[in-house]
Amino acid sequence: MGPEFASLLSSNQSTPSCWFQARVGAGKARVRRIAIVALARKLLVALWSYVTQGVVPEGAVFKAA
Repeated sequence: MGPEFASLLSSNQSTPSCWFQARVGAGKARVRRIAIVALARKLLVALWSYVTQGVVPEGAVFKAA
């Protein structure tokens, strides 16, 4: 994982970003890798809920097209 990914997580105050930081902190590479997969799964479930049921994920911000 490159420094650009770490800076993205530390600069963003979104719900998933805060969850990741609280869960991993300064953990080792293996822990971070497992947490990244868990975060991806959480995002996929949120996307699926939005697409199929129209449930907007908590903390989501829509931008004008």
